[in-house]
Amino acid sequence: MMIPVRCFTCGNVVGEHWDEFKERAREGDEDPATVLDDLGVERHCCRRMMVSHKDLVDVVAPYQ
Repeated sequence: MMIPVRCFTCGNVVGEHWDEFKERAREGDEDPATVLDDLGVERHCCRRMMVSHKDLVDVVAPYQ
């Protein structure tokens, strides 16, 4: 789950697409722009937030 769940600029929900985006684009398998097109993320601010987001949950809470 992406934290924050909403885009800072427009307020659209982007967290619901995070897991699939991370699996497909962050692993280097596909171009991030193509993945965002497939997921239906069209606004520039939302796309920028998805591409620039860094999950810190694993760094902050490494022990489960």
